[in-house]
Amino acid sequence: MGTVFIDRKDIEIKTDGNTLVFYSNGKKEGSLPLTPLKKIVIIGNVKIETSVIYRLVKNEVSIAFFTGRLHYCGTIYGPLHNNGLLRVKQYEKSLSEFSNVYATDLVKRKLTSQINFVKKMKELKPVFTMTFERAEKLIGQILRKLDNKEINLESLRGFEGAASSVYFSSYCKIFPNSLKFRKRQKRPPRDPVNAMLSLCYTLLHYEFVREIQLIGLDPTIGFYHQFDYGRESLACDLVELFRVHVDEFVFQLFRDKTFTARDFMKDSDSGGVYLKKSGRKNFYPLYEEWANQHRAIWREEVQALARKLLEEKDTISY
Repeated sequence: MGTVFIDRKDIEIKTDGNTLVFYSNGKKEGSLPLTPLKKIVIIGNVKIETSVIYRLVKNEVSIAFFTGRLHYCGTIYGPLHNNGLLRVKQYEKSLSEFSNVYATDLVKRKLTSQINFVKKMKELKPVFTMTFERAEKLIGQILRKLDNKEINLESLRGFEGAASSVYFSSYCKIFPNSLKFRKRQKRPPRDPVNAMLSLCYTLLHYEFVREIQLIGLDPTIGFYHQFDYGRESLACDLVELFRVHVDEFVFQLFRDKTFTARDFMKDSDSGGVYLKKSGRKNFYPLYEEWANQHRAIWREEVQALARKLLEEKDTISY
């Protein structure tokens, strides 16, 4: 058990020794030992005493806060890594050729993962084999263009965007028509698949923010995603490498009928589609099980980047 999701507005969190205790209307609802915890995700209006926050921080448990609509608010961490040299190197290399080299490698790896999943799609929906083969060919052509030594970040983003458009035109085909998933829509998501993708991408993003902070890097200084005030650009970079993993996870959730359109609601103001609270209750343990299988890989990716930043040469090799 690494992460606990708390998504009930009537819950109050207290401690009793080395145990977290949950109360609702003054009545004890349950408890959890502190020892195995790494992160607590608090969603909506949950009450938590200052003494509990102090105890969690002391035990190096981070606390992430989200609104009821799962918009990120902030995170409280325990002691962070104090490697000042690592951040200096990060700042220096963000302004050097390293950004271009790292970003090119990142996009190559992302497109390769897209091609690999498109190949799997042919087995999932043979009726669309021609569509998938065309997508595989087009993304492959874009991938080969990235070997051009004159490529820059602006053209790289153009190629990555074109590949993603082709990829999602195929990805949509493996879902039933009843889900009304026609294309990737972010703000707001307009159908259940887009809603689930956005939710999982958001959670993955803050998984990386946590790993970045803990190792001592600055999450706002990226290489492919350049500096944009208020954005964790480095986390955005790293998420790109694992988006296809999320896409496969989301497909499995709908393929297994763990979630259907009935688990989602439409917001009357924004027109956005969101997972209902009853659906989120089922989603959290499934996400945690999936994330636990990947966290070591995510952590190693951040560690590998840190090692590269401390090297003298602006080269990337994995």
